[in-house]
Amino acid sequence: MSPGNVASGRCSPAWPKDALRIAFGVIWLIDAVLKWLPGFRASYMDTIMGEAQDQPGWLKPWFDFWIRFQHPNAMPMAWLVAVIETLIAVALIAGFARKITYISAIVFSLLIWATAEGFGGPYTSGASDIGTAIVYAVVFAALLALSYYAGPSRYSADYYLEQKISWWWKIAETRRPEPAGRRAATAAPVTAPGGSTTQPPRRLSMPGTAGPDPR
Repeated sequence: MSPGNVASGRCSPAWPKDALRIAFGVIWLIDAVLKWLPGFRASYMDTIMGEAQDQPGWLKPWFDFWIRFQHPNAMPMAWLVAVIETLIAVALIAGFARKITYISAIVFSLLIWATAEGFGGPYTSGASDIGTAIVYAVVFAALLALSYYAGPSRYSADYYLEQKISWWWKIAETRRPEPAGRRAATAAPVTAPGGSTTQPPRRLSMPGTAGPDPR
């Protein structure tokens, strides 16, 4: 918050952080739609097995485990990935259970990065990047940190659910929101016409009555 905003008692607008969350949700929604196409399900195991072929020997047990785990149920696993990405996208756009959504999406993104993207393959010849899923995980971590510093999100389903359900903040916020009554009780500084900032006048007691010493 800039000094000018502090002096005038105004806060930064809340919509930019919500716009970032919603825009990222739209990106995830597009990615989820692509996962529902037949081509993704048809090439699901081929993608993972292809990534495993170029891995160094010390990573071979990791990929062998995931291939053995998913190969008998490749089609249900492909459907599961599509469902999870769709739920993340909808939760992002609606602002639903933001803390749980961000943490779950970080874990999911890291899992995709460590399997289908082969850790990005920075140690293999011809590699040009470290993968996109790790970038998604970093963005979700940034959204989680932003929700801690920015507090409740005005343009989200969580904002209204927290007013109806007393415990909802535990799955929506990274810290307990300050009660509205306490925020209203804090007096804002008064800006004088010349630009100087003064505090609200202190109420003095009349002679003969109990009250603070005017000195």
